[in-house]
Amino acid sequence: MIKQQETIVLDVRTQEDFDSGYIPGTLLIPLSELESRLDELNPSDHILVYCRSGHRSAEAASILAANGFTHVYNMVGGILQWQARAFPVYTRQATTASAEPPTLNY
Repeated sequence: MIKQQETIVLDVRTQEDFDSGYIPGTLLIPLSELESRLDELNPSDHILVYCRSGHRSAEAASILAANGFTHVYNMVGGILQWQARAFPVYTRQATTASAEPPTLNY
């Protein structure tokens, strides 16, 4: 789903957690802000929600579904499971302005 770029990847952890490691192309909306920021998301988009282990993302997925989002997926196991499978994770310092890593040319 992520590779085909047909899915919005939504991280619902805190900014500090996000800075310590995130999935490339992720949108950060902390769980505590989700309900007030629903207008930043399209209810018809496919949204894959993740957190550290899957608990906050399950709550976020429920919030999205209750607000009319029809294609919501919870990443069971969260970023911990993602890392355990050796999928890419980017990190950055909290003071860095951009969340995206630099472009690498091979």
